[in-house]
Parts: sequence; structure tokens; C-alpha cells
Amino acid sequence: MGRVEGKVALITGAARGQGRSHAVRLAEEGASIVAVDICGPLATTTYPPATPDDLDLTMKLVEAAGGDVLGRQADVRDLQAMDAVVGSAVDRFGGIDVVVANAGIATFGALADLTPELWHEMLDVNLTGVWHTVKAATPPMVEADRGGSMILISSVGGLKGSPWLSHYVTAKHGVVGLMRALANELAPHRIRVNTVHPTGVATPMMSGTALPDLISRDPFLGRSYVDANALPVTAIEPEDVSNAVLWLASDEARYVTGATIPVDAGALVR
Repeated sequence: MGRVEGKVALITGAARGQGRSHAVRLAEEGASIVAVDICGPLATTTYPPATPDDLDLTMKLVEAAGGDVLGRQADVRDLQAMDAVVGSAVDRFGGIDVVVANAGIATFGALADLTPELWHEMLDVNLTGVWHTVKAATPPMVEADRGGSMILISSVGGLKGSPWLSHYVTAKHGVVGLMRALANELAPHRIRVNTVHPTGVATPMMSGTALPDLISRDPFLGRSYVDANALPVTAIEPEDVSNAVLWLASDEARYVTGATIPVDAGALVR
């Protein structure tokens, strides 16, 4: 216990799913949590959105785990909103030590069916939203001069191609490029930057997508999803990703930066 004792962690997409799991896991190990989520629908997603009640539940779970928590509704696509969240976090806790840029969306579609709206919203949330998050958090982290860890949640799709996900794969590859640049830029300030690459995770985001229909229409391409993992699991749990996030946030990974960490049940070696 206490692997991130005294640290302050800003987590986006924290109302449910992976983000909630990251918040609770870090709180269990001593961190104070800034839990951020839009808590509302987006134009192109087809699964139910997170709600304010979801964010409230995350906050209660963090408190039950022994963590202090600040909850904020904010859209990562809005840089001013993220600046305001960071300002509130600094006022409340005195600084930020860990950033988990987790907020993201998933939509599926063949290239011929992707609309400009699908493309732009995907990149706005999954890439530009990550940039907004780290851009807002960097100045107070540098000024505090106590180092830190930025953990950008990518995907196996950030390291390989997958059908019907050209917009998602582009965004997640972009997150890796952002990480690699920042790992160099922020190293003099002892701020480490890494990406985590999960395979499919059992969260609400994976429900209600067009993927099953696409697989039935093209079983050949569908093999990359039906038999995605080397280990005999169809999906991993959010806690499996959170354990990697915890390690990267802790001093156990104090010399790990610029790394792409797979939590993928062997998907990348298939």
C-alpha cells in the first residue's frame, strides 16, 4: 500500500469504465484524485453516455478507497475548460503529480462509410483532447519542480492497424507520437511520459457499436476481432489496465519514459 502516497492524479474520462478504475486504484494506493468527465452525449457515438450520477459514484468509490477527490464536468475538446480544471486542482491540492489522459470514444465504420463528422469528432476527442489535457497540466507541473508522470491511454490500435477503425487508429497512433515528443521535451523537468495500449476492455463503451454487424458482413476481416488475443480471453478488465497505470505513476517506474506499454493479452503478437 501507499505506492503513490501524497500524489495528486488528474484523470479524464473518470465517470466510469477504465477512468473510474484508474481513479479507485490510485486512491487505494494513497493518491488524491481529480476526476474529470464530460458526463454527456457526443454527436457520433451510439452507446449510452456517462452521466453526472456516474461521476458522483466514482467520487464515492474514491472516497471509500481512502482518497480525497475533486470532481469536475469538462469536455477535453475545450482547452479553456481543461485549464479551469487544472486551476481548480492546484487550488485544492497544491499541484498535480500524475496525469492519466484516458478520455476517449469508439466508433466503427468502413472508410467508405466514415463521414467527416465521425472523423473529426474522433480526432477531437481521442487526440486533441489528450493534447489539451497535457497542455493544461504541464505548466503547473513544471513550475512545481517535483517531477511527475503523464500516462496517455492509447490502444493496441496505436501500434497496429485494424479494419473499420481508420479514424480511431489514426488518433491512437497520434497519441504515441505526442508521447514520444513530450517524453523528450519534459525529461529535463523529471516528468515522464508513456503510453498504455490495452486490447479490448470490458466497459460500457464497447456496447452498442456497429462492430458485430461489420464482422457478420465480412468474416475474413472480422477474424482480427473474433480471435484478437493470444491468451484465451475475449476482453480484459479495467483493473488490468489500472495496474499498469499505477506502476507508471509510482516511483517504481521512475526511469521509464517514452515507452509503449501493452496490456493486450498478447494481441500485438498475433
